[in-house]
Amino acid sequence: MSVAAAPNDASKNYLLAALPEAEFVRVKSKLESVSFKLGEVLYESGDKLDHVYFPTTAIISMLYVMENGATAEIGVVGNDGLIGNALFLGGDTTTSRAVIQSAGEAVKMQAKQVKTEFALGGKFQELLLRYTQALMTQISQTAVCNRLHSLEQQLCRWLLLSHDRLDSNVLVMTHDLISNMLGVRREGVTLAAQKLAKRKLIKNVRGTITVVDRQGLEEAACECYEVVNNEYNRLLGRGISRTFG
Repeated sequence: MSVAAAPNDASKNYLLAALPEAEFVRVKSKLESVSFKLGEVLYESGDKLDHVYFPTTAIISMLYVMENGATAEIGVVGNDGLIGNALFLGGDTTTSRAVIQSAGEAVKMQAKQVKTEFALGGKFQELLLRYTQALMTQISQTAVCNRLHSLEQQLCRWLLLSHDRLDSNVLVMTHDLISNMLGVRREGVTLAAQKLAKRKLIKNVRGTITVVDRQGLEEAACECYEVVNNEYNRLLGRGISRTFG
């Protein structure tokens, strides 16, 4: 992780951009810009949280880690939200690991300042609570999806969630990393990706996956993706699904 001088891109995070101007200016003065590399671990399960992170261009995966070291993704956060909800929900630690899924930037706020702003009860508090409810829906739906739907459908959901949080059609991601996110074998991810590529929904080149047919990918996914996106729209006033030309 590297630290930049000033949070010039804070408005690229949807939650921060949705603040009233006066509140945004006050909150922005307490932010610090940071940059992350692919695969970087932001924190481990059980670590004390010192900051809340608001991604602007980075994507962060929340992973549950089993005793034997096996992992599975329980949620994904990009410029739609934040990492570190436990700090304003009454706890200082979390049971998940946070890993950078897509390299990029974020802004962070110290724990004490987050709690102070949250206690004021303004729009900042409202947005953080609404986002937390939307994230809970994503986590719950991920659990259902991983239990009831095919790996191909799970991969479609995962690609769509990631695509929503990027300003590009290209995801820099190996099958090994995706298998760790989904909690499945690498061979299963490779086979599912090959099927999607054969249907011309994605282009699968070593180390990258390019979304070719966004609409087709949505049609191939199970209902879990739509449930998550609709709830985000209901709680925060907009959907995050989009299509690139």
